[in-house]
This record gives sequence, C-alpha cells and structure tokens, in this order.
Amino acid sequence: MNVHDSRILTLGDIRIRLLDRLLFAPLNLTIHPGEVVTVMGPSGCGKSTLLNYLCGTLPPAFEAQGSVRLSGRELVDLPVEQRRIGILFQDALLFPHLSVADNLAFGLQAGQSRQTRRLRVETALLDAGLEGLGGRDPATLSAGQRARAALMRTLLAEPEALLLDEPFSKLDTELRARMRTFVFEHARQRRLPTLLVTHDPADADDAGGPVVVLDRPPALSDGNPTAAAADPENPETVPRLAPSGPRRP
Repeated sequence: MNVHDSRILTLGDIRIRLLDRLLFAPLNLTIHPGEVVTVMGPSGCGKSTLLNYLCGTLPPAFEAQGSVRLSGRELVDLPVEQRRIGILFQDALLFPHLSVADNLAFGLQAGQSRQTRRLRVETALLDAGLEGLGGRDPATLSAGQRARAALMRTLLAEPEALLLDEPFSKLDTELRARMRTFVFEHARQRRLPTLLVTHDPADADDAGGPVVVLDRPPALSDGNPTAAAADPENPETVPRLAPSGPRRP
C-alpha cells in the first residue's frame, strides 16, 4: 500500500468549551488522503479554535476533549512538533529577518546535507514560480508571492495533514482564485487530508469536498447533536450542511 494512502485524519467526538459553554455541537469527521473538507459557520463559533486544538496550540482558557488521529496515531497528547500537521493562516507569517530561500529552508527537517537542502529549496522556488527570488527580503514580494512561499515552506516540512485558516481572505478576487487552485492542487498531489476554514462559499466550491457547518449548539436536554460531514446514506447525522454548488468526484 502506498504510504500516502494511510494519511487519514479522523476527529472523534470533539467538544471545545469556553467558560463551560460548548462552542459547537460535538464533531465527528474523517478526512481522506487528498480530500479537502470545508468548515464554515458564524464568527465566534469556534472554527479557528478547532484548528488550534488539532495543532496542539489551544489557548489554556479553553477546555477540549475528543480524539484526533492521523495516519493511525493519536495526536492529542503529542507536542506540536510531533503532530506532523501543517497550517496556513490569513497572513503568510514569513520571518522578516530571513531571505525567501532561508524561510523555505526553515521548514526542512534536520539531518539533511547542505547540498540536499539547497536543491530542495531551489526546486520549491521553481514550483512556486519564485525562481530567482530566493535572496529577496520577504517584504519585497507581492501578496501572492508571499502566500506561495508560505505554502512551500509548510510543504517542505513534510506534513501528513494540512489545515487552512482562511488563507485566501486577504487576497483580491482574481488572486484568491489562483491561490485556491495552487494550494488545493498541491494538497491533492501530496495526498494530504486537508481541513479548510472559511466564510467564503467560493472557497468551499473550489475545494470540491464535503462542507461542515459549525452551529452553536442548542440547549442540550434530551441528547447531544453531532456536527458531521455529508453522508447521503445517513442524513440524520448531519444537523446542517452549507449550500454549495456541484462537488468534484
């Protein structure tokens, strides 16, 4: 079996509370290799907080429980650096004191020779359309170039899953469409289970996968509602699905 085929991200009965208030209905979700699942919902419902929990960076003010399994490993008790999860944010977050090439090299795992590291960075720059820009200050890049550099740095770390926290939201409409294509194609090529948080239905349409809406849970009196991805054979498991266009197979 191809090792990439084992890259399945499974969320089991995830519940996150703030001051004893449940942010969203308990979440069960399975994301397969190369699949992009979109999470939507009103501001403040816990979308980005969910990603914090998956990454291992949940602020101490929150209380969380539930299983996070990736490639057969339970991640909940692992430190951030051992989870093998990559994440992209609204801002590219490139290190301002490093060149573009050095930013990409920062994502490489230790133990590789200098020649190997240089070759991998040069290949990533070429793949991102940034050839010849490795020595530049990140501040001199355009928004699209910075976004592509941030993605390549994340991918050079060889993650086994990818989280996207509204990474297209600050781009103009045309650039946003190009960046969606760029990011989703790279995620699919690497067979990465990918979870996208967004407010934009166009992001969900381009992602082409299931859509999960995180609603604030009602008062729980006679059972716990469960948020889940679309399952046409078991529609009762889905409290609410986002309206969207046709999905890619």
